[in-house]
Amino acid sequence: MMADVPEDKVPDLGLEIFDYAPVGVAVTRGRDHRLVYTNPVHDAIVGERPLGEPLSRAYEGLVGALRYSVLYDQVLETGEPMYVAEAPIFGEFTNGSQEHFFSFSLSPVEFADGERGVLFVGIDVTEQVTASRRIRTLSEERRRALQRFESLVKAGSQIVWVASPQGRAIEPSPNWEKITGQTWEEFRGEGWLNALHPDDRKPTMESWQRALKEVQPLWQHTYRLRMADGSYRHFRARAVPVREGDVVVEWVGTCTDVEQQWQEERRAALLDRAAGATSGMTRLEEILQALCHVIVPELADGCAVYLLPDSPTRPRNAPLAVERVAAATRDGLPRMHVPCQEWFAPFSGFAQAVRRRRPVHATFPTGEPPPGIASESGEPPSGIASESMESWLADASINSIVLLPLIVDGDVAAVVTAAVSGDRRPISTSDVALMDEMLDHAHAPLSGALELRRAQRVALALQNSLLAEPPEIPGMQITARYRPSPEAAEVGGDWYDSFVLPDGTPIVTIGDVAGHDLPAAVTMSQLRNMLRGLVVDRQEPPGEVLRRLNLAMGTLCPDQMATCILARVEGGPDDGWRMIYSVAGHPPPLLVYPDGRARYLLGGHNALLGVLPDVPRTSAMERLEPGCTVLFYTDGLIEHPGEPFDMGMSRLRERASPLARAPLDRFCDKILANLATTGKDDVAMIAFRVGRPPQTDESR
Repeated sequence: MMADVPEDKVPDLGLEIFDYAPVGVAVTRGRDHRLVYTNPVHDAIVGERPLGEPLSRAYEGLVGALRYSVLYDQVLETGEPMYVAEAPIFGEFTNGSQEHFFSFSLSPVEFADGERGVLFVGIDVTEQVTASRRIRTLSEERRRALQRFESLVKAGSQIVWVASPQGRAIEPSPNWEKITGQTWEEFRGEGWLNALHPDDRKPTMESWQRALKEVQPLWQHTYRLRMADGSYRHFRARAVPVREGDVVVEWVGTCTDVEQQWQEERRAALLDRAAGATSGMTRLEEILQALCHVIVPELADGCAVYLLPDSPTRPRNAPLAVERVAAATRDGLPRMHVPCQEWFAPFSGFAQAVRRRRPVHATFPTGEPPPGIASESGEPPSGIASESMESWLADASINSIVLLPLIVDGDVAAVVTAAVSGDRRPISTSDVALMDEMLDHAHAPLSGALELRRAQRVALALQNSLLAEPPEIPGMQITARYRPSPEAAEVGGDWYDSFVLPDGTPIVTIGDVAGHDLPAAVTMSQLRNMLRGLVVDRQEPPGEVLRRLNLAMGTLCPDQMATCILARVEGGPDDGWRMIYSVAGHPPPLLVYPDGRARYLLGGHNALLGVLPDVPRTSAMERLEPGCTVLFYTDGLIEHPGEPFDMGMSRLRERASPLARAPLDRFCDKILANLATTGKDDVAMIAFRVGRPPQTDESR
């Protein structure tokens, strides 16, 4: 609708036709551009404006509208229409906004009286312009973000790559080509996989395909990448999806050299594994075997440890006789057997590592070790099986080896050999340093284990010298067995003994000194010898002999305790046998009759040795019919952790009964084999049988 204006101001054009136009329309008249018409669309945008007023007053408050009045002048001057696109106007608009954009045309019109004017036809394009501005702003922000990203990549990464939604390389990567030597034709698609280490291709592809399928927000994976010179380095690949809406249009990724970081992480992990693997171990062989399994397969394909004999001086020109006590090889390589003895020539690399106390490191063509690296002396080994390291190096297609002297407490105690096979990267100097560091970290447990091993050998030699062969006695058989504990010092305070007095009376005894180390073995030898002397000195009941032994212990070994059984076996085949015995805190003897009955002898029981020195000790007597077997044993045969003591005794009685008619050797062997001992304690046993019962098939 037209606004009300004075009658003399009403135009004579039929402007009402613009009332329903979908665009804003305004008409001015004369050179002073008096506003004579506006349509509803115009008024809805800028509000109703006073008609009859020049533009300067009619559009007062709309900054920028007046600047276009010069265009009105130009239209009237030239009679040519004009078009202006996206013109900004600032001010108060009806919708409350402060800025609008209009695209409009100005056309000349002529009134009936001949006066000319200007027709304004405009469209509000604010939404389009604002959207376009947002797009341009976003585009600029993305451009700057991309620039920042590219700068960050150049500063922190070596390779940038782009892949399709299916994960195939779709753009050349100059740095990839420079680092790997792959051309664009070799790199494109899935060709990049060929630059990865063969062992890393499958796991990398599986991880990448999983990321593509799940559209992970960030994919990360570390693999070995082949350099242009053929070597491999560890790279960490990272990629993110690029989306348009909900659709992934491509993946952008980087590859960063992390070799140094990977090496440090591997070093820390291997040192931790070596410490964990040897934690709590006391036996030397177990510690060395655990170290071998840490080195293989992480650092080498084969590893062995050769223990040097205890010797304060080693002749310079003498062959080295060593024992292989631990070994590990990866799957597919020939085994290295343990234990095994080898002899190395004095000029060999092995001997050099021992003599110079430094690693000997060699790299060579696959399967062709250099002469002398592991040459043998040719002397035949003695005692245990022999196997050649030199032949193993050739059979296993070795390409490099290191021989590391293991120095413990200032002495070369062993040599650790590590070798790499086939086309695997040869052992590097950093690998050698890491192995050396692992051995150095294991010094404390190795030192303790070596000390324990020395004690084991001394104690075992001492014990073997004391565990004499039983005597031969007419009408009586005696058999003894001893099994050292594989833990602690292998041997401890267990002993047995049997001998014949000058008057022909057999003596059988067994005992156990508390402890499982060299001091226990020494105390055991002292008690055994004292007991022999006391028994021979006087013809006394066993209880009285043990009383005098207990008194002697108070002076010679006051802080030690022991258990013991001492028995005199009197009589003979003609007038019958009887056993007079005394027990000092020891498990009771087991009597097995020829018909399979078995019972424990509970008489003559006294306190253990080392306590109550002034208390008399009793003896007991048991008559033995022909064919009876008496078994003395130490607690290692019957004790199980967490199990009542009497349960082990019942088990022993049940195992012994069916063996009543078995040969005495077989009787002892079957009991030792059938009882599931814990292996944490020594086991000593001595059995004697009077007379010879008839044997049956069931007893064999």
